[in-house]
Amino acid sequence: MSLVLYWHPMSSATPIACALAELGLPHERVKIDITRGEQRRPEYLALNPNGKVPTMTVDGAPMFEALAMELWLGERHGVARGLWPEAGTPAQLQAFSWCTWAYVTYGAQLVRLQAARDLGTPHDAHGSAASAALDQLLAVLDARLATQPWMLGDAYSLVDLSVGSVIGYSAYLDAPVSRHRHVQAWLARVQARPAMQIEA
Repeated sequence: MSLVLYWHPMSSATPIACALAELGLPHERVKIDITRGEQRRPEYLALNPNGKVPTMTVDGAPMFEALAMELWLGERHGVARGLWPEAGTPAQLQAFSWCTWAYVTYGAQLVRLQAARDLGTPHDAHGSAASAALDQLLAVLDARLATQPWMLGDAYSLVDLSVGSVIGYSAYLDAPVSRHRHVQAWLARVQARPAMQIEA
């Protein structure tokens, strides 16, 4: 199987690069310089019509959206390596749920916070509302992590990498992660993984 990751450093492609490293999957990386507009070139748009990174090809067939790639990597390559739950199990349902929660539910509020920050108004009504919403969602995550060390229980999985990547980025944007001690301790463990230390 041939895997090619089209990426840019410190972008939405970073969790995919880290997941590939965690899985130990051979792959090629093609850097797309988004600062020079390479994502809008016709040959790249043929792979990803959104003109964004990441894109990954599997034996030449393209897929886009980081969440889709993470779920596919887990299902296809994570089960045999003990990094993703088996199909048809309650843990698999939790894996789908929490990965989607991170990108969709939590991510929607994170976009609001980032927009306020980009406008230079992180403490205006919009920024404050986004921060409060993130705080409530972090409390949900904190309650889960108060009873178990990892997202799915006693063992690390790609769910931790997926959710941790989003939460880590939100901490960079000054989301109130530090108010939630279980989340903070878990995030430190996720970020200490060797796969998270790669150039990505």
